[in-house]
Amino acid sequence: MIENVPKNKQLILFDGICNLCNSSVLYVIKRDTKNKFMFAPLQSNIGQSIINEFSIDTVKIDSIILYKPKERRIFHKSSAILRIAKSLSFPTKLMAVFFIVPNFIRNWVYNYVAKNRYKWYGKKEACMIPTPELKAKFLE
Repeated sequence: MIENVPKNKQLILFDGICNLCNSSVLYVIKRDTKNKFMFAPLQSNIGQSIINEFSIDTVKIDSIILYKPKERRIFHKSSAILRIAKSLSFPTKLMAVFFIVPNFIRNWVYNYVAKNRYKWYGKKEACMIPTPELKAKFLE
């Protein structure tokens, strides 16, 4: 299953029932002018394959994972967000400046938002179903 991710893309795994995560996916899609990213919910088969392949503890990492198949590497939490932002169009790519902030501080902020995301933004009963126009950007 993991081998189905095209090597020239990066896969963003997101919490498919989280409203904040779903909005963030739509934000990335609009600004991914070079068509670098594909998407899948963490709850999907491909999401579960990557979680198993990399022995990811979903108690600690449950909202975003960036998988780079070319390098067979994953990034999570603030590092995933900043790597994604760096690949998007201007001005979003300027967020990469936050790489100068130490990882433990970035992840403290990230964890605080992730812990409260359902309370602040709500959640869906089921994963987002992409529109026919967006379906090609999603793996199942």
